[in-house]
Amino acid sequence: MKKPVALKDHQRERRTFTNRVMLAFAVVVVFMLVLVARLFYLQVIEHDVYRTLSDSNRVQLQPVPPTRGLIYDRNGVLLADNRPSHNLTLVREQVGDQEALEATIKQLASLVEISERDVERFYKRLSQRRRPYQSVPLKFQLSDEEIARIAVNYHRLPGVEVEAELIRYYPYTGSLVHALGYVGRINERELARVDAQDYSGTHHIGKLGVEKFYEDRLHGTVGLQKVETNARGRVLRVLERTDPIPGEDLQLHLDLGLQLVAERALNGQRGAVVALDPATGGILALVSAPGYDPNEFVTGISSKDYRALQESDDLPLFNRAIRGRYPPASTLKPVIGLAAVDSGTVSLGYDIWDPGYYQITEGGRRYRDWKRGGHGRVDLRKAIEESVDTYFYDVGHRMGIDPMSDYLQRFGFGQVNSLDLPEDHAAILPSREWKRRMRNRPWYPGDSINLSIGQGFMLATPLQLATATMAIANRGQWRVPRMLKAIEGDENAVVVPEDKQHPDIKLKRERYWDYMIEAMEDVVHGRRGTARGIGRDLNYRIAGKTGTAQVVGIKQDEEYDAEALAEKYRDHGLFVGFAPAEAPRIVVAVVVENGGGGSSAAAPVAREVFDAFMARELTEVVAQEEQG
Repeated sequence: MKKPVALKDHQRERRTFTNRVMLAFAVVVVFMLVLVARLFYLQVIEHDVYRTLSDSNRVQLQPVPPTRGLIYDRNGVLLADNRPSHNLTLVREQVGDQEALEATIKQLASLVEISERDVERFYKRLSQRRRPYQSVPLKFQLSDEEIARIAVNYHRLPGVEVEAELIRYYPYTGSLVHALGYVGRINERELARVDAQDYSGTHHIGKLGVEKFYEDRLHGTVGLQKVETNARGRVLRVLERTDPIPGEDLQLHLDLGLQLVAERALNGQRGAVVALDPATGGILALVSAPGYDPNEFVTGISSKDYRALQESDDLPLFNRAIRGRYPPASTLKPVIGLAAVDSGTVSLGYDIWDPGYYQITEGGRRYRDWKRGGHGRVDLRKAIEESVDTYFYDVGHRMGIDPMSDYLQRFGFGQVNSLDLPEDHAAILPSREWKRRMRNRPWYPGDSINLSIGQGFMLATPLQLATATMAIANRGQWRVPRMLKAIEGDENAVVVPEDKQHPDIKLKRERYWDYMIEAMEDVVHGRRGTARGIGRDLNYRIAGKTGTAQVVGIKQDEEYDAEALAEKYRDHGLFVGFAPAEAPRIVVAVVVENGGGGSSAAAPVAREVFDAFMARELTEVVAQEEQG
């Protein structure tokens, strides 16, 4: 019989099992070695790298915005303040994807009132943010109740914070907006022209006026802080901090009391008032009426409200004081008179017979005087006092355009004269070259006649009228009009650059100044002066000149009838002057749009400003404004 064969080879199976165990053990050992090696690499070799990355998740570097400098008037009254505002913000990366972001906004809307406009502005800011993990405001100026509602729901709102910041506040709202300007949310175009790092924590920038011109002094320098955050990104503690440097405080020449008096004197009429200090060129008042509330622009005005301002017939956004271009009318006559005698065109004793009109040639066109019957025998002094057009037609025709344009340029027309009003307009000073360039036509004698009474192509701003009048008050000494008086109390910090300096006006004889100032005194105090209505009961003397600027032309044989015209076509009333006439301390220029004659519309406004300044009751005006 054959030997039976075993069904299992136990020895072979034992050997196979042993080999498999050894192989598995070797694989485990290899993986363990790889794991230990990787652990060693991460924990030892790359320790510094991953510690830094870990700290980056736990520690963040945040910019600390500086406090914006304050703005005061000449008497220390606060004109532009900073007030705390608590804003609802979101960090996009901590909220989640777009679906989570929309859900979070919807959830927030159930806690506080969030309008569609708030959401639209949020997404616009989100698209413009400058770096990841930057918080983006959704709603500004939360109430205490709204803050409490959000606080108790923090655990359900990842990426949501209530952040406090200081925002600009203008306590006198529309009364100063055209003088100060305002700040608003910074945009990409503005960010491109500033130091992006210095503005990394700043949401606002000066948009207009003083706020814009002195932005580099008002803004300050950004600070930095290292903060420890939790998994949700909320700040647990501040580890290190470099404090920001606050912006510098500015003191202006502006006198708030005088500003309020000038605004009230306009009594709701469209127009402008500019008051200057002839000793320094400081702008004591700069009113453009109507105005608007700049506080609405700080956090962002609604499209509806902004459109209403844009479409208003009264043009509240338009700064009439420095951008309004008006025919200067008879307020130009003192400069034309000085030009005529100083250029040698006529002498001080030159006179004419005024029949009520002027003709270049016998039987030609009649350029009519405002007084139909004429003024009889007229010299320069009488021509200023009674504003005799015919006299200036005559000397303007004799002088021609070249001397007139030259002297008007010396008095600051056709150029930007202010130091720190960035929106200041040069207006129009016509000349022979200007007409050929702009109209492609030669200069005609009739153009000179129109220019001699401040009509025709000539346009000037109220600030230019005040500046030229200041030059007369100072007998030719030039002062650059400026808003800034001192930086943090240091008046020496105000420097006029060379490109803003203007030469003094030198006349051939000093007595021409005295003659013109006396003639301008007659305008207010003379028996036939065009502004004699404001000269009554004065205990000081004003030197001034009225003007009535035509808005539409009147045919030669027609008479001006204001009642027959729509208001926007009626004459503008103008007045320029200074007081006290013998030692000027204030210069005033007034334009009342469509107000009629300068003597009836503009001169009374100037009288109120002069009276308030001379009486020094301005502190009471400010107190009443603060109480009311």
